[in-house]
Amino acid sequence: MKLSLIWHMHQPDYRNKEGIMQMPWVFMHAIKDYYDMPWILSQYKINATFNITAPLIQQLKLYTQNPQEHDKFLRLWLKEPKELQEGERKWLIKIAKSSHFETMVKPLSRYAQLYEQEHYNDAELLDLELLFILAWCGNYLKRSNTTVQKLLKKQRDFSIDDKTMLLATLQEFVGGIWDFYKKLLQTQQISIATTPFYHPILPLLLDMQNAKRADPNAVIPQNALPLKSDAKRHIQKAQELYKETFEQEAVGFWPAEGAVDEKSVALLCSLGISWIATDEAILYKSLNDNNKENIYKTYRFNDMLIGFRDHRLSDLIGFEYRYKESNAAADSFLKELKSIETKSADATLFVILDGENAWEYYENNGFDFLNALYGKIEKAPWCETLTMDMLQKKDARSLEHLAPGSWINGNFDTWVGDKEKTRAWELLYMTKRDFERHSSSLSENVKLKIDEIFLVAESSDWFWWYGNDHHTIFDNEFDSLFRNNLIEVYQLMQINPPQDLFVPLVKERSARDFLIQPQSDISPQIDGKKDSFFEWMGCGVVDESHLFSTMQRTQGLVEKIYFGQDAKKLYFAFEGVTKALCKKGMIRIMIDPLKIEAKVSFDGGAESFDTLKIESACNEWLELSIDKSTIDVPKLSLRFEIETQESALQTLPSFGDLLIDLDDDYSKNWFV
Repeated sequence: MKLSLIWHMHQPDYRNKEGIMQMPWVFMHAIKDYYDMPWILSQYKINATFNITAPLIQQLKLYTQNPQEHDKFLRLWLKEPKELQEGERKWLIKIAKSSHFETMVKPLSRYAQLYEQEHYNDAELLDLELLFILAWCGNYLKRSNTTVQKLLKKQRDFSIDDKTMLLATLQEFVGGIWDFYKKLLQTQQISIATTPFYHPILPLLLDMQNAKRADPNAVIPQNALPLKSDAKRHIQKAQELYKETFEQEAVGFWPAEGAVDEKSVALLCSLGISWIATDEAILYKSLNDNNKENIYKTYRFNDMLIGFRDHRLSDLIGFEYRYKESNAAADSFLKELKSIETKSADATLFVILDGENAWEYYENNGFDFLNALYGKIEKAPWCETLTMDMLQKKDARSLEHLAPGSWINGNFDTWVGDKEKTRAWELLYMTKRDFERHSSSLSENVKLKIDEIFLVAESSDWFWWYGNDHHTIFDNEFDSLFRNNLIEVYQLMQINPPQDLFVPLVKERSARDFLIQPQSDISPQIDGKKDSFFEWMGCGVVDESHLFSTMQRTQGLVEKIYFGQDAKKLYFAFEGVTKALCKKGMIRIMIDPLKIEAKVSFDGGAESFDTLKIESACNEWLELSIDKSTIDVPKLSLRFEIETQESALQTLPSFGDLLIDLDDDYSKNWFV
């Protein structure tokens, strides 16, 4: 079989109108992922494709000389703690405490100790700041860089000189990242692709009606503007930057979020792009056939080669294998590949996923897993890895129709439809119309600046974070960046910006905003194992993790509740429960209007079920089910209490009762 691995590297544009990056994530991923990913690959006879977006390329280059001049965080980070204003101090602490606890904080004992604190003296803050950067240093730096090794060994009582020394070392390291990619590109071990410049959803820029074509229930902005000229500039600017950086023409694109339609593909093709990739959901809709065997082929739509990602296998790496031991996870993946190779003659498989964000949730930043995975693939004689450039030279099936959609559910609901998302588009269109009315009176220089701002404001990232489907503790920062882009357009036109642009789109959220309702029936096996997350696909989610940015973290707290039902049972899973707690923990379930209280031990025992039939298991997480035949009311209100014999740990959900309708009909959420 042929295996095409595509690692997608992307960060939004964090720069304000002065060109200062307002958040440090390009730099943090640079020292952790952007070098490590091709470096690990280079140790094996494995081919892969890397997609690198334009804002990432641009911003990374700013860190090669005096990075503190371009990054708000590093500028403050270099200061003596006593020089910081109170607001600056709080913001630095917020950033420094945003690392994933289990895999990045906990391995550094001093970092874990400081993480639990709410207040810091100057010496403690200095340690926290250094340890945050050191925790983000990747495996290459930890294994090869003497400065990083020295400071990791020290772990406490850092000085300002330590900061200066570390930043100088990391600046030099970051400066060599793209040169390493070019080296592997010249040997043809890798292909490099890119994405339309500011990561826009091209089908929505070209025609907002695509949102309704992909999902007839989608609510779209009124009076949407077609933005074809902007879409074209996104592509051309990305091609120009790619050639400047990698010294050759770009021939492949990963459309932002795998978002495609026939018009966007035609536009890419007209500008010289010869291959793209997207999600299997698009292929199923294009063929009107859900046969899984269809995705194990390559296709051409007109002259464009298209690879359709295996969603399940890609998500296993992106979301699930972090819970497994590295060799066991790699063995599981090879078993999946072998099963496909055995059943599908001459199969071509596309595994496409984020190449940076998954690893902070893996032990050792994914180093052990990736080495195990590449080593096992290299030794599998029946599996050949190919870059997308290599596949471009091979035959492909003809595709007569290409359905519009993205990699998320085959539609565009992640970027338009929610009240906040739709309002953001409306503000964008309002600003664009006002610009067009006044453009004739503006100088060419001002018009060029404004054109660039619009491209920035069309990034998919702004719309991703608006609404209730995604959340970050930096919601307000993203919201401010988006609106300030539009405000700057008016300032450049010397017109007072409309007051609506000064009103935050992100409202003050209560915990109830972190509730996602179920989308379909689920029927998971109650075994306490996370080996098949797909059993829970379509479930509802209560996200409690947003509380951990402000409350003291206690190991064993539930971070998310997953819930759903089928015709026979209600199902619940609790993420964040530790294996240690599994041995001694209990959950108390309070159900109204039945006035029933059931107490279930995590190992499956129970003190009282009354009339309920409950099954539970706890291993990698806690799962339980309730037999619906023992419930004689149509609607329930549930509360959960996590406890041990010693103490009560947590009451869930934090916003109040979880309401469940046993007669819910999810057919309205189905799509074909």
